[in-house]
Amino acid sequence: MFRTLDEIEVRGKRVVVRADLNVPAKDGKVTDTTRIDRSAATIRELAEKGARVIILTHFGRPKGREEKYSQKLLLEPLAKAVGRPVAWADDVVGSDAVAAVGKLKDGDVLLLENIRFHPEEEKNDPVFARQLADLGDIYVNDAFSTAHRAHASTEAIAHLIPAFAGRLMQVELEALGKALEHPEKPVAAVVGGAKVSTKLDLLGNLVSRVDYLIIGGGMANTFLFAQGKAVGKSLCEKELADTARTILAKAKTANCHIVLPVDVVIAKEFAENAPSKVVSVDAVPDDWMILDAGPASVEAIIDRLGGCKTLVWNGPLGAFEIAPFDAATNAVAKAAAERTKEGKLLTVAGGGDTVSALAKAGVEGKFSYVSTAGGAFLEWLEGKELPGVAALSSKSSGCGCGCGCAH
Repeated sequence: MFRTLDEIEVRGKRVVVRADLNVPAKDGKVTDTTRIDRSAATIRELAEKGARVIILTHFGRPKGREEKYSQKLLLEPLAKAVGRPVAWADDVVGSDAVAAVGKLKDGDVLLLENIRFHPEEEKNDPVFARQLADLGDIYVNDAFSTAHRAHASTEAIAHLIPAFAGRLMQVELEALGKALEHPEKPVAAVVGGAKVSTKLDLLGNLVSRVDYLIIGGGMANTFLFAQGKAVGKSLCEKELADTARTILAKAKTANCHIVLPVDVVIAKEFAENAPSKVVSVDAVPDDWMILDAGPASVEAIIDRLGGCKTLVWNGPLGAFEIAPFDAATNAVAKAAAERTKEGKLLTVAGGGDTVSALAKAGVEGKFSYVSTAGGAFLEWLEGKELPGVAALSSKSSGCGCGCGCAH
């Protein structure tokens, strides 16, 4: 069980916060502040309670110290988001960092330079983690999106000083827990995307945990092929037909109903507004390709969701990037959003393409929770233990008490 900010007294304490401020940028300017805005709540709360807040984060994938990956560009948008000045240190360890931390007063906020300038970070180096821990009295992890990585700032540090979940981490873990660990049944999962091969662990975990597994996108073609259907020129991993049949058999044993398209939208080319038509899955011509689920399939999915209490969504149902092959994803997403608004369905979604698809459908803010964590969200759906989350449990974190927590 993880511990939250409700369990600590932070006034006068140095609180090291691992945030994920790895935002898109162009020409030295942040172009999307979503992650900064989401992280601001924890930073602001700690500062308002009198903590001395020290922020660890990464930006890009630097190989050593590369100035183009300096985090100075985060200072202005971060200060705006938290509503107070943000100080700067040119490193995360060493004399610069120690001096900057030493100048902090209660309520101050400090951003340290890119933690990935140090290769020891990604190696989960214990000596480096000790240096990070020495900067603070308390550790707060607010970066679920990096929790699947056993890095010094996400895993090792949590064993060295008292560790807690930030508000963003807390909301994410609570939403995910409601969706799969303690869900209201019946539970449905929408799993789409291009390839079965990238989601084998996910499918294997979900068939034993959900009542309905709705498969779309290119993945559905592989399952249709495994059932003896002709899929024409469609994206299809024919070499995984046996694997698909194994998943179908496992689902049957687990009483999980797999929902596949009954009709599809096909075209001769993958292009915006390419001439298309709707056909049965039993009638796909050799020189055409499947690019979306058809209207009868959409109706069946929406009908199925009508009896469900919980929905987990990862991946689009078709080639959502271009019209008219976004129709199935848009229609099902809007139906799910409507049931969420009515209080009849808990909807939790995540993964890069999923977030984009829901935004394109205009419902990103209408689901119960949409996770911006790509890899971490997927690994959680796969049933894997996330090192950064496991390290927050009261049994494994470095709580020797004396931190004011309700230990």
